[in-house]
Amino acid sequence: MKKLLFSAYSLEIGGIETALVTLLNTLVNQYKITLVLEKKQGDFLNDIDKRVEIITYTPSTNKNPVMRKILNVCKRISFSLKYKNKYDFAVSFATYSRPGSFVARTAAKNNALWVHSDYLATYQGNIEEAKRFFQSVNYNKFKTIVCISERAKQSFLTIFPEIKKEGFIQVIAINNMIDAGSIEEKAKEGIPLKKQEGTTFLHVGRHDEFSKKITRLIEAAKMLKEDGEKFKILLIGEGPNTREYQELVKKYGLEYNIIFCGMQKNPYPYFNISDALILTSEFEGFPVVFNEARVLNLPIITTDVSDSKKDIEGKYGIVVEKDPHSIYMAMKQFIESGYQIQKKFDVQEFNKNIENQIERLIN
Repeated sequence: MKKLLFSAYSLEIGGIETALVTLLNTLVNQYKITLVLEKKQGDFLNDIDKRVEIITYTPSTNKNPVMRKILNVCKRISFSLKYKNKYDFAVSFATYSRPGSFVARTAAKNNALWVHSDYLATYQGNIEEAKRFFQSVNYNKFKTIVCISERAKQSFLTIFPEIKKEGFIQVIAINNMIDAGSIEEKAKEGIPLKKQEGTTFLHVGRHDEFSKKITRLIEAAKMLKEDGEKFKILLIGEGPNTREYQELVKKYGLEYNIIFCGMQKNPYPYFNISDALILTSEFEGFPVVFNEARVLNLPIITTDVSDSKKDIEGKYGIVVEKDPHSIYMAMKQFIESGYQIQKKFDVQEFNKNIENQIERLIN
């Protein structure tokens, strides 16, 4: 049985972590897997298959810079002596993690860096800043760069056009797997909130204005209220801008329309009391919630992020421009006319394609 190693930061609630748990729990049926965490914590720890070995690699945070450097050199040497090239395939799953990058590159010659976002959009088109980010995690020392959407892949190749020209690193696109059975089962759990009067929109994601732009959704809600529409918006998640959003909702008198549901380990019952999923982001890698909505047959309204034009538009929902008025118009159209999903999501075929791609990397 081949040995795989995955590195990540923690298993707190998040899209990257959800994707990681699903991937590991699928691959553990065929491979011996070790998961290396910087912090062994998070609500998803108990969701990992018990056959997955979990170890930690935590850099020193000693306040004395000289001592910190000495301790971290010792940690790297110790890890290398024990694990260098001991695995058949290794993945740095948390793109931003420098320790995770070191762990994966050390553990196997056949290694990959997973890229979960459109980093050209993240750095607002600044190619030099995006380059510095990838250089900080030693992207050029990986055999393969795995981007979770075609758009993220094309952005990466725009940042590093020499890779496409010279082909010294393999750059491919592989979506996140989805555990449909678990999602459908968890969606049956009871929650105190019931279906509300009118149309209910659901937003699931971290409250981070830089990427998620939830103020666009609040502005759109203000316009809908001025039109006299009956609607609710459920916000699942928390983050650095939660208080700002709460204050804006209060300022616009939208407390009846917008409900802050907080962080939820199991958000799926909220899909069952909603009429549509909505994303108002500036950029995304490939939103896990796209697949969750498709599994639970929930129409999607989203800004033009990731591969939404290819994967969502005209099949599972509506793709709109990145401004409050466009979002408002799509929501109003949905309230008045609804949306009929045009294509059944074949989750088995979707996952099998991903498994086949990953098997080719491993083998």
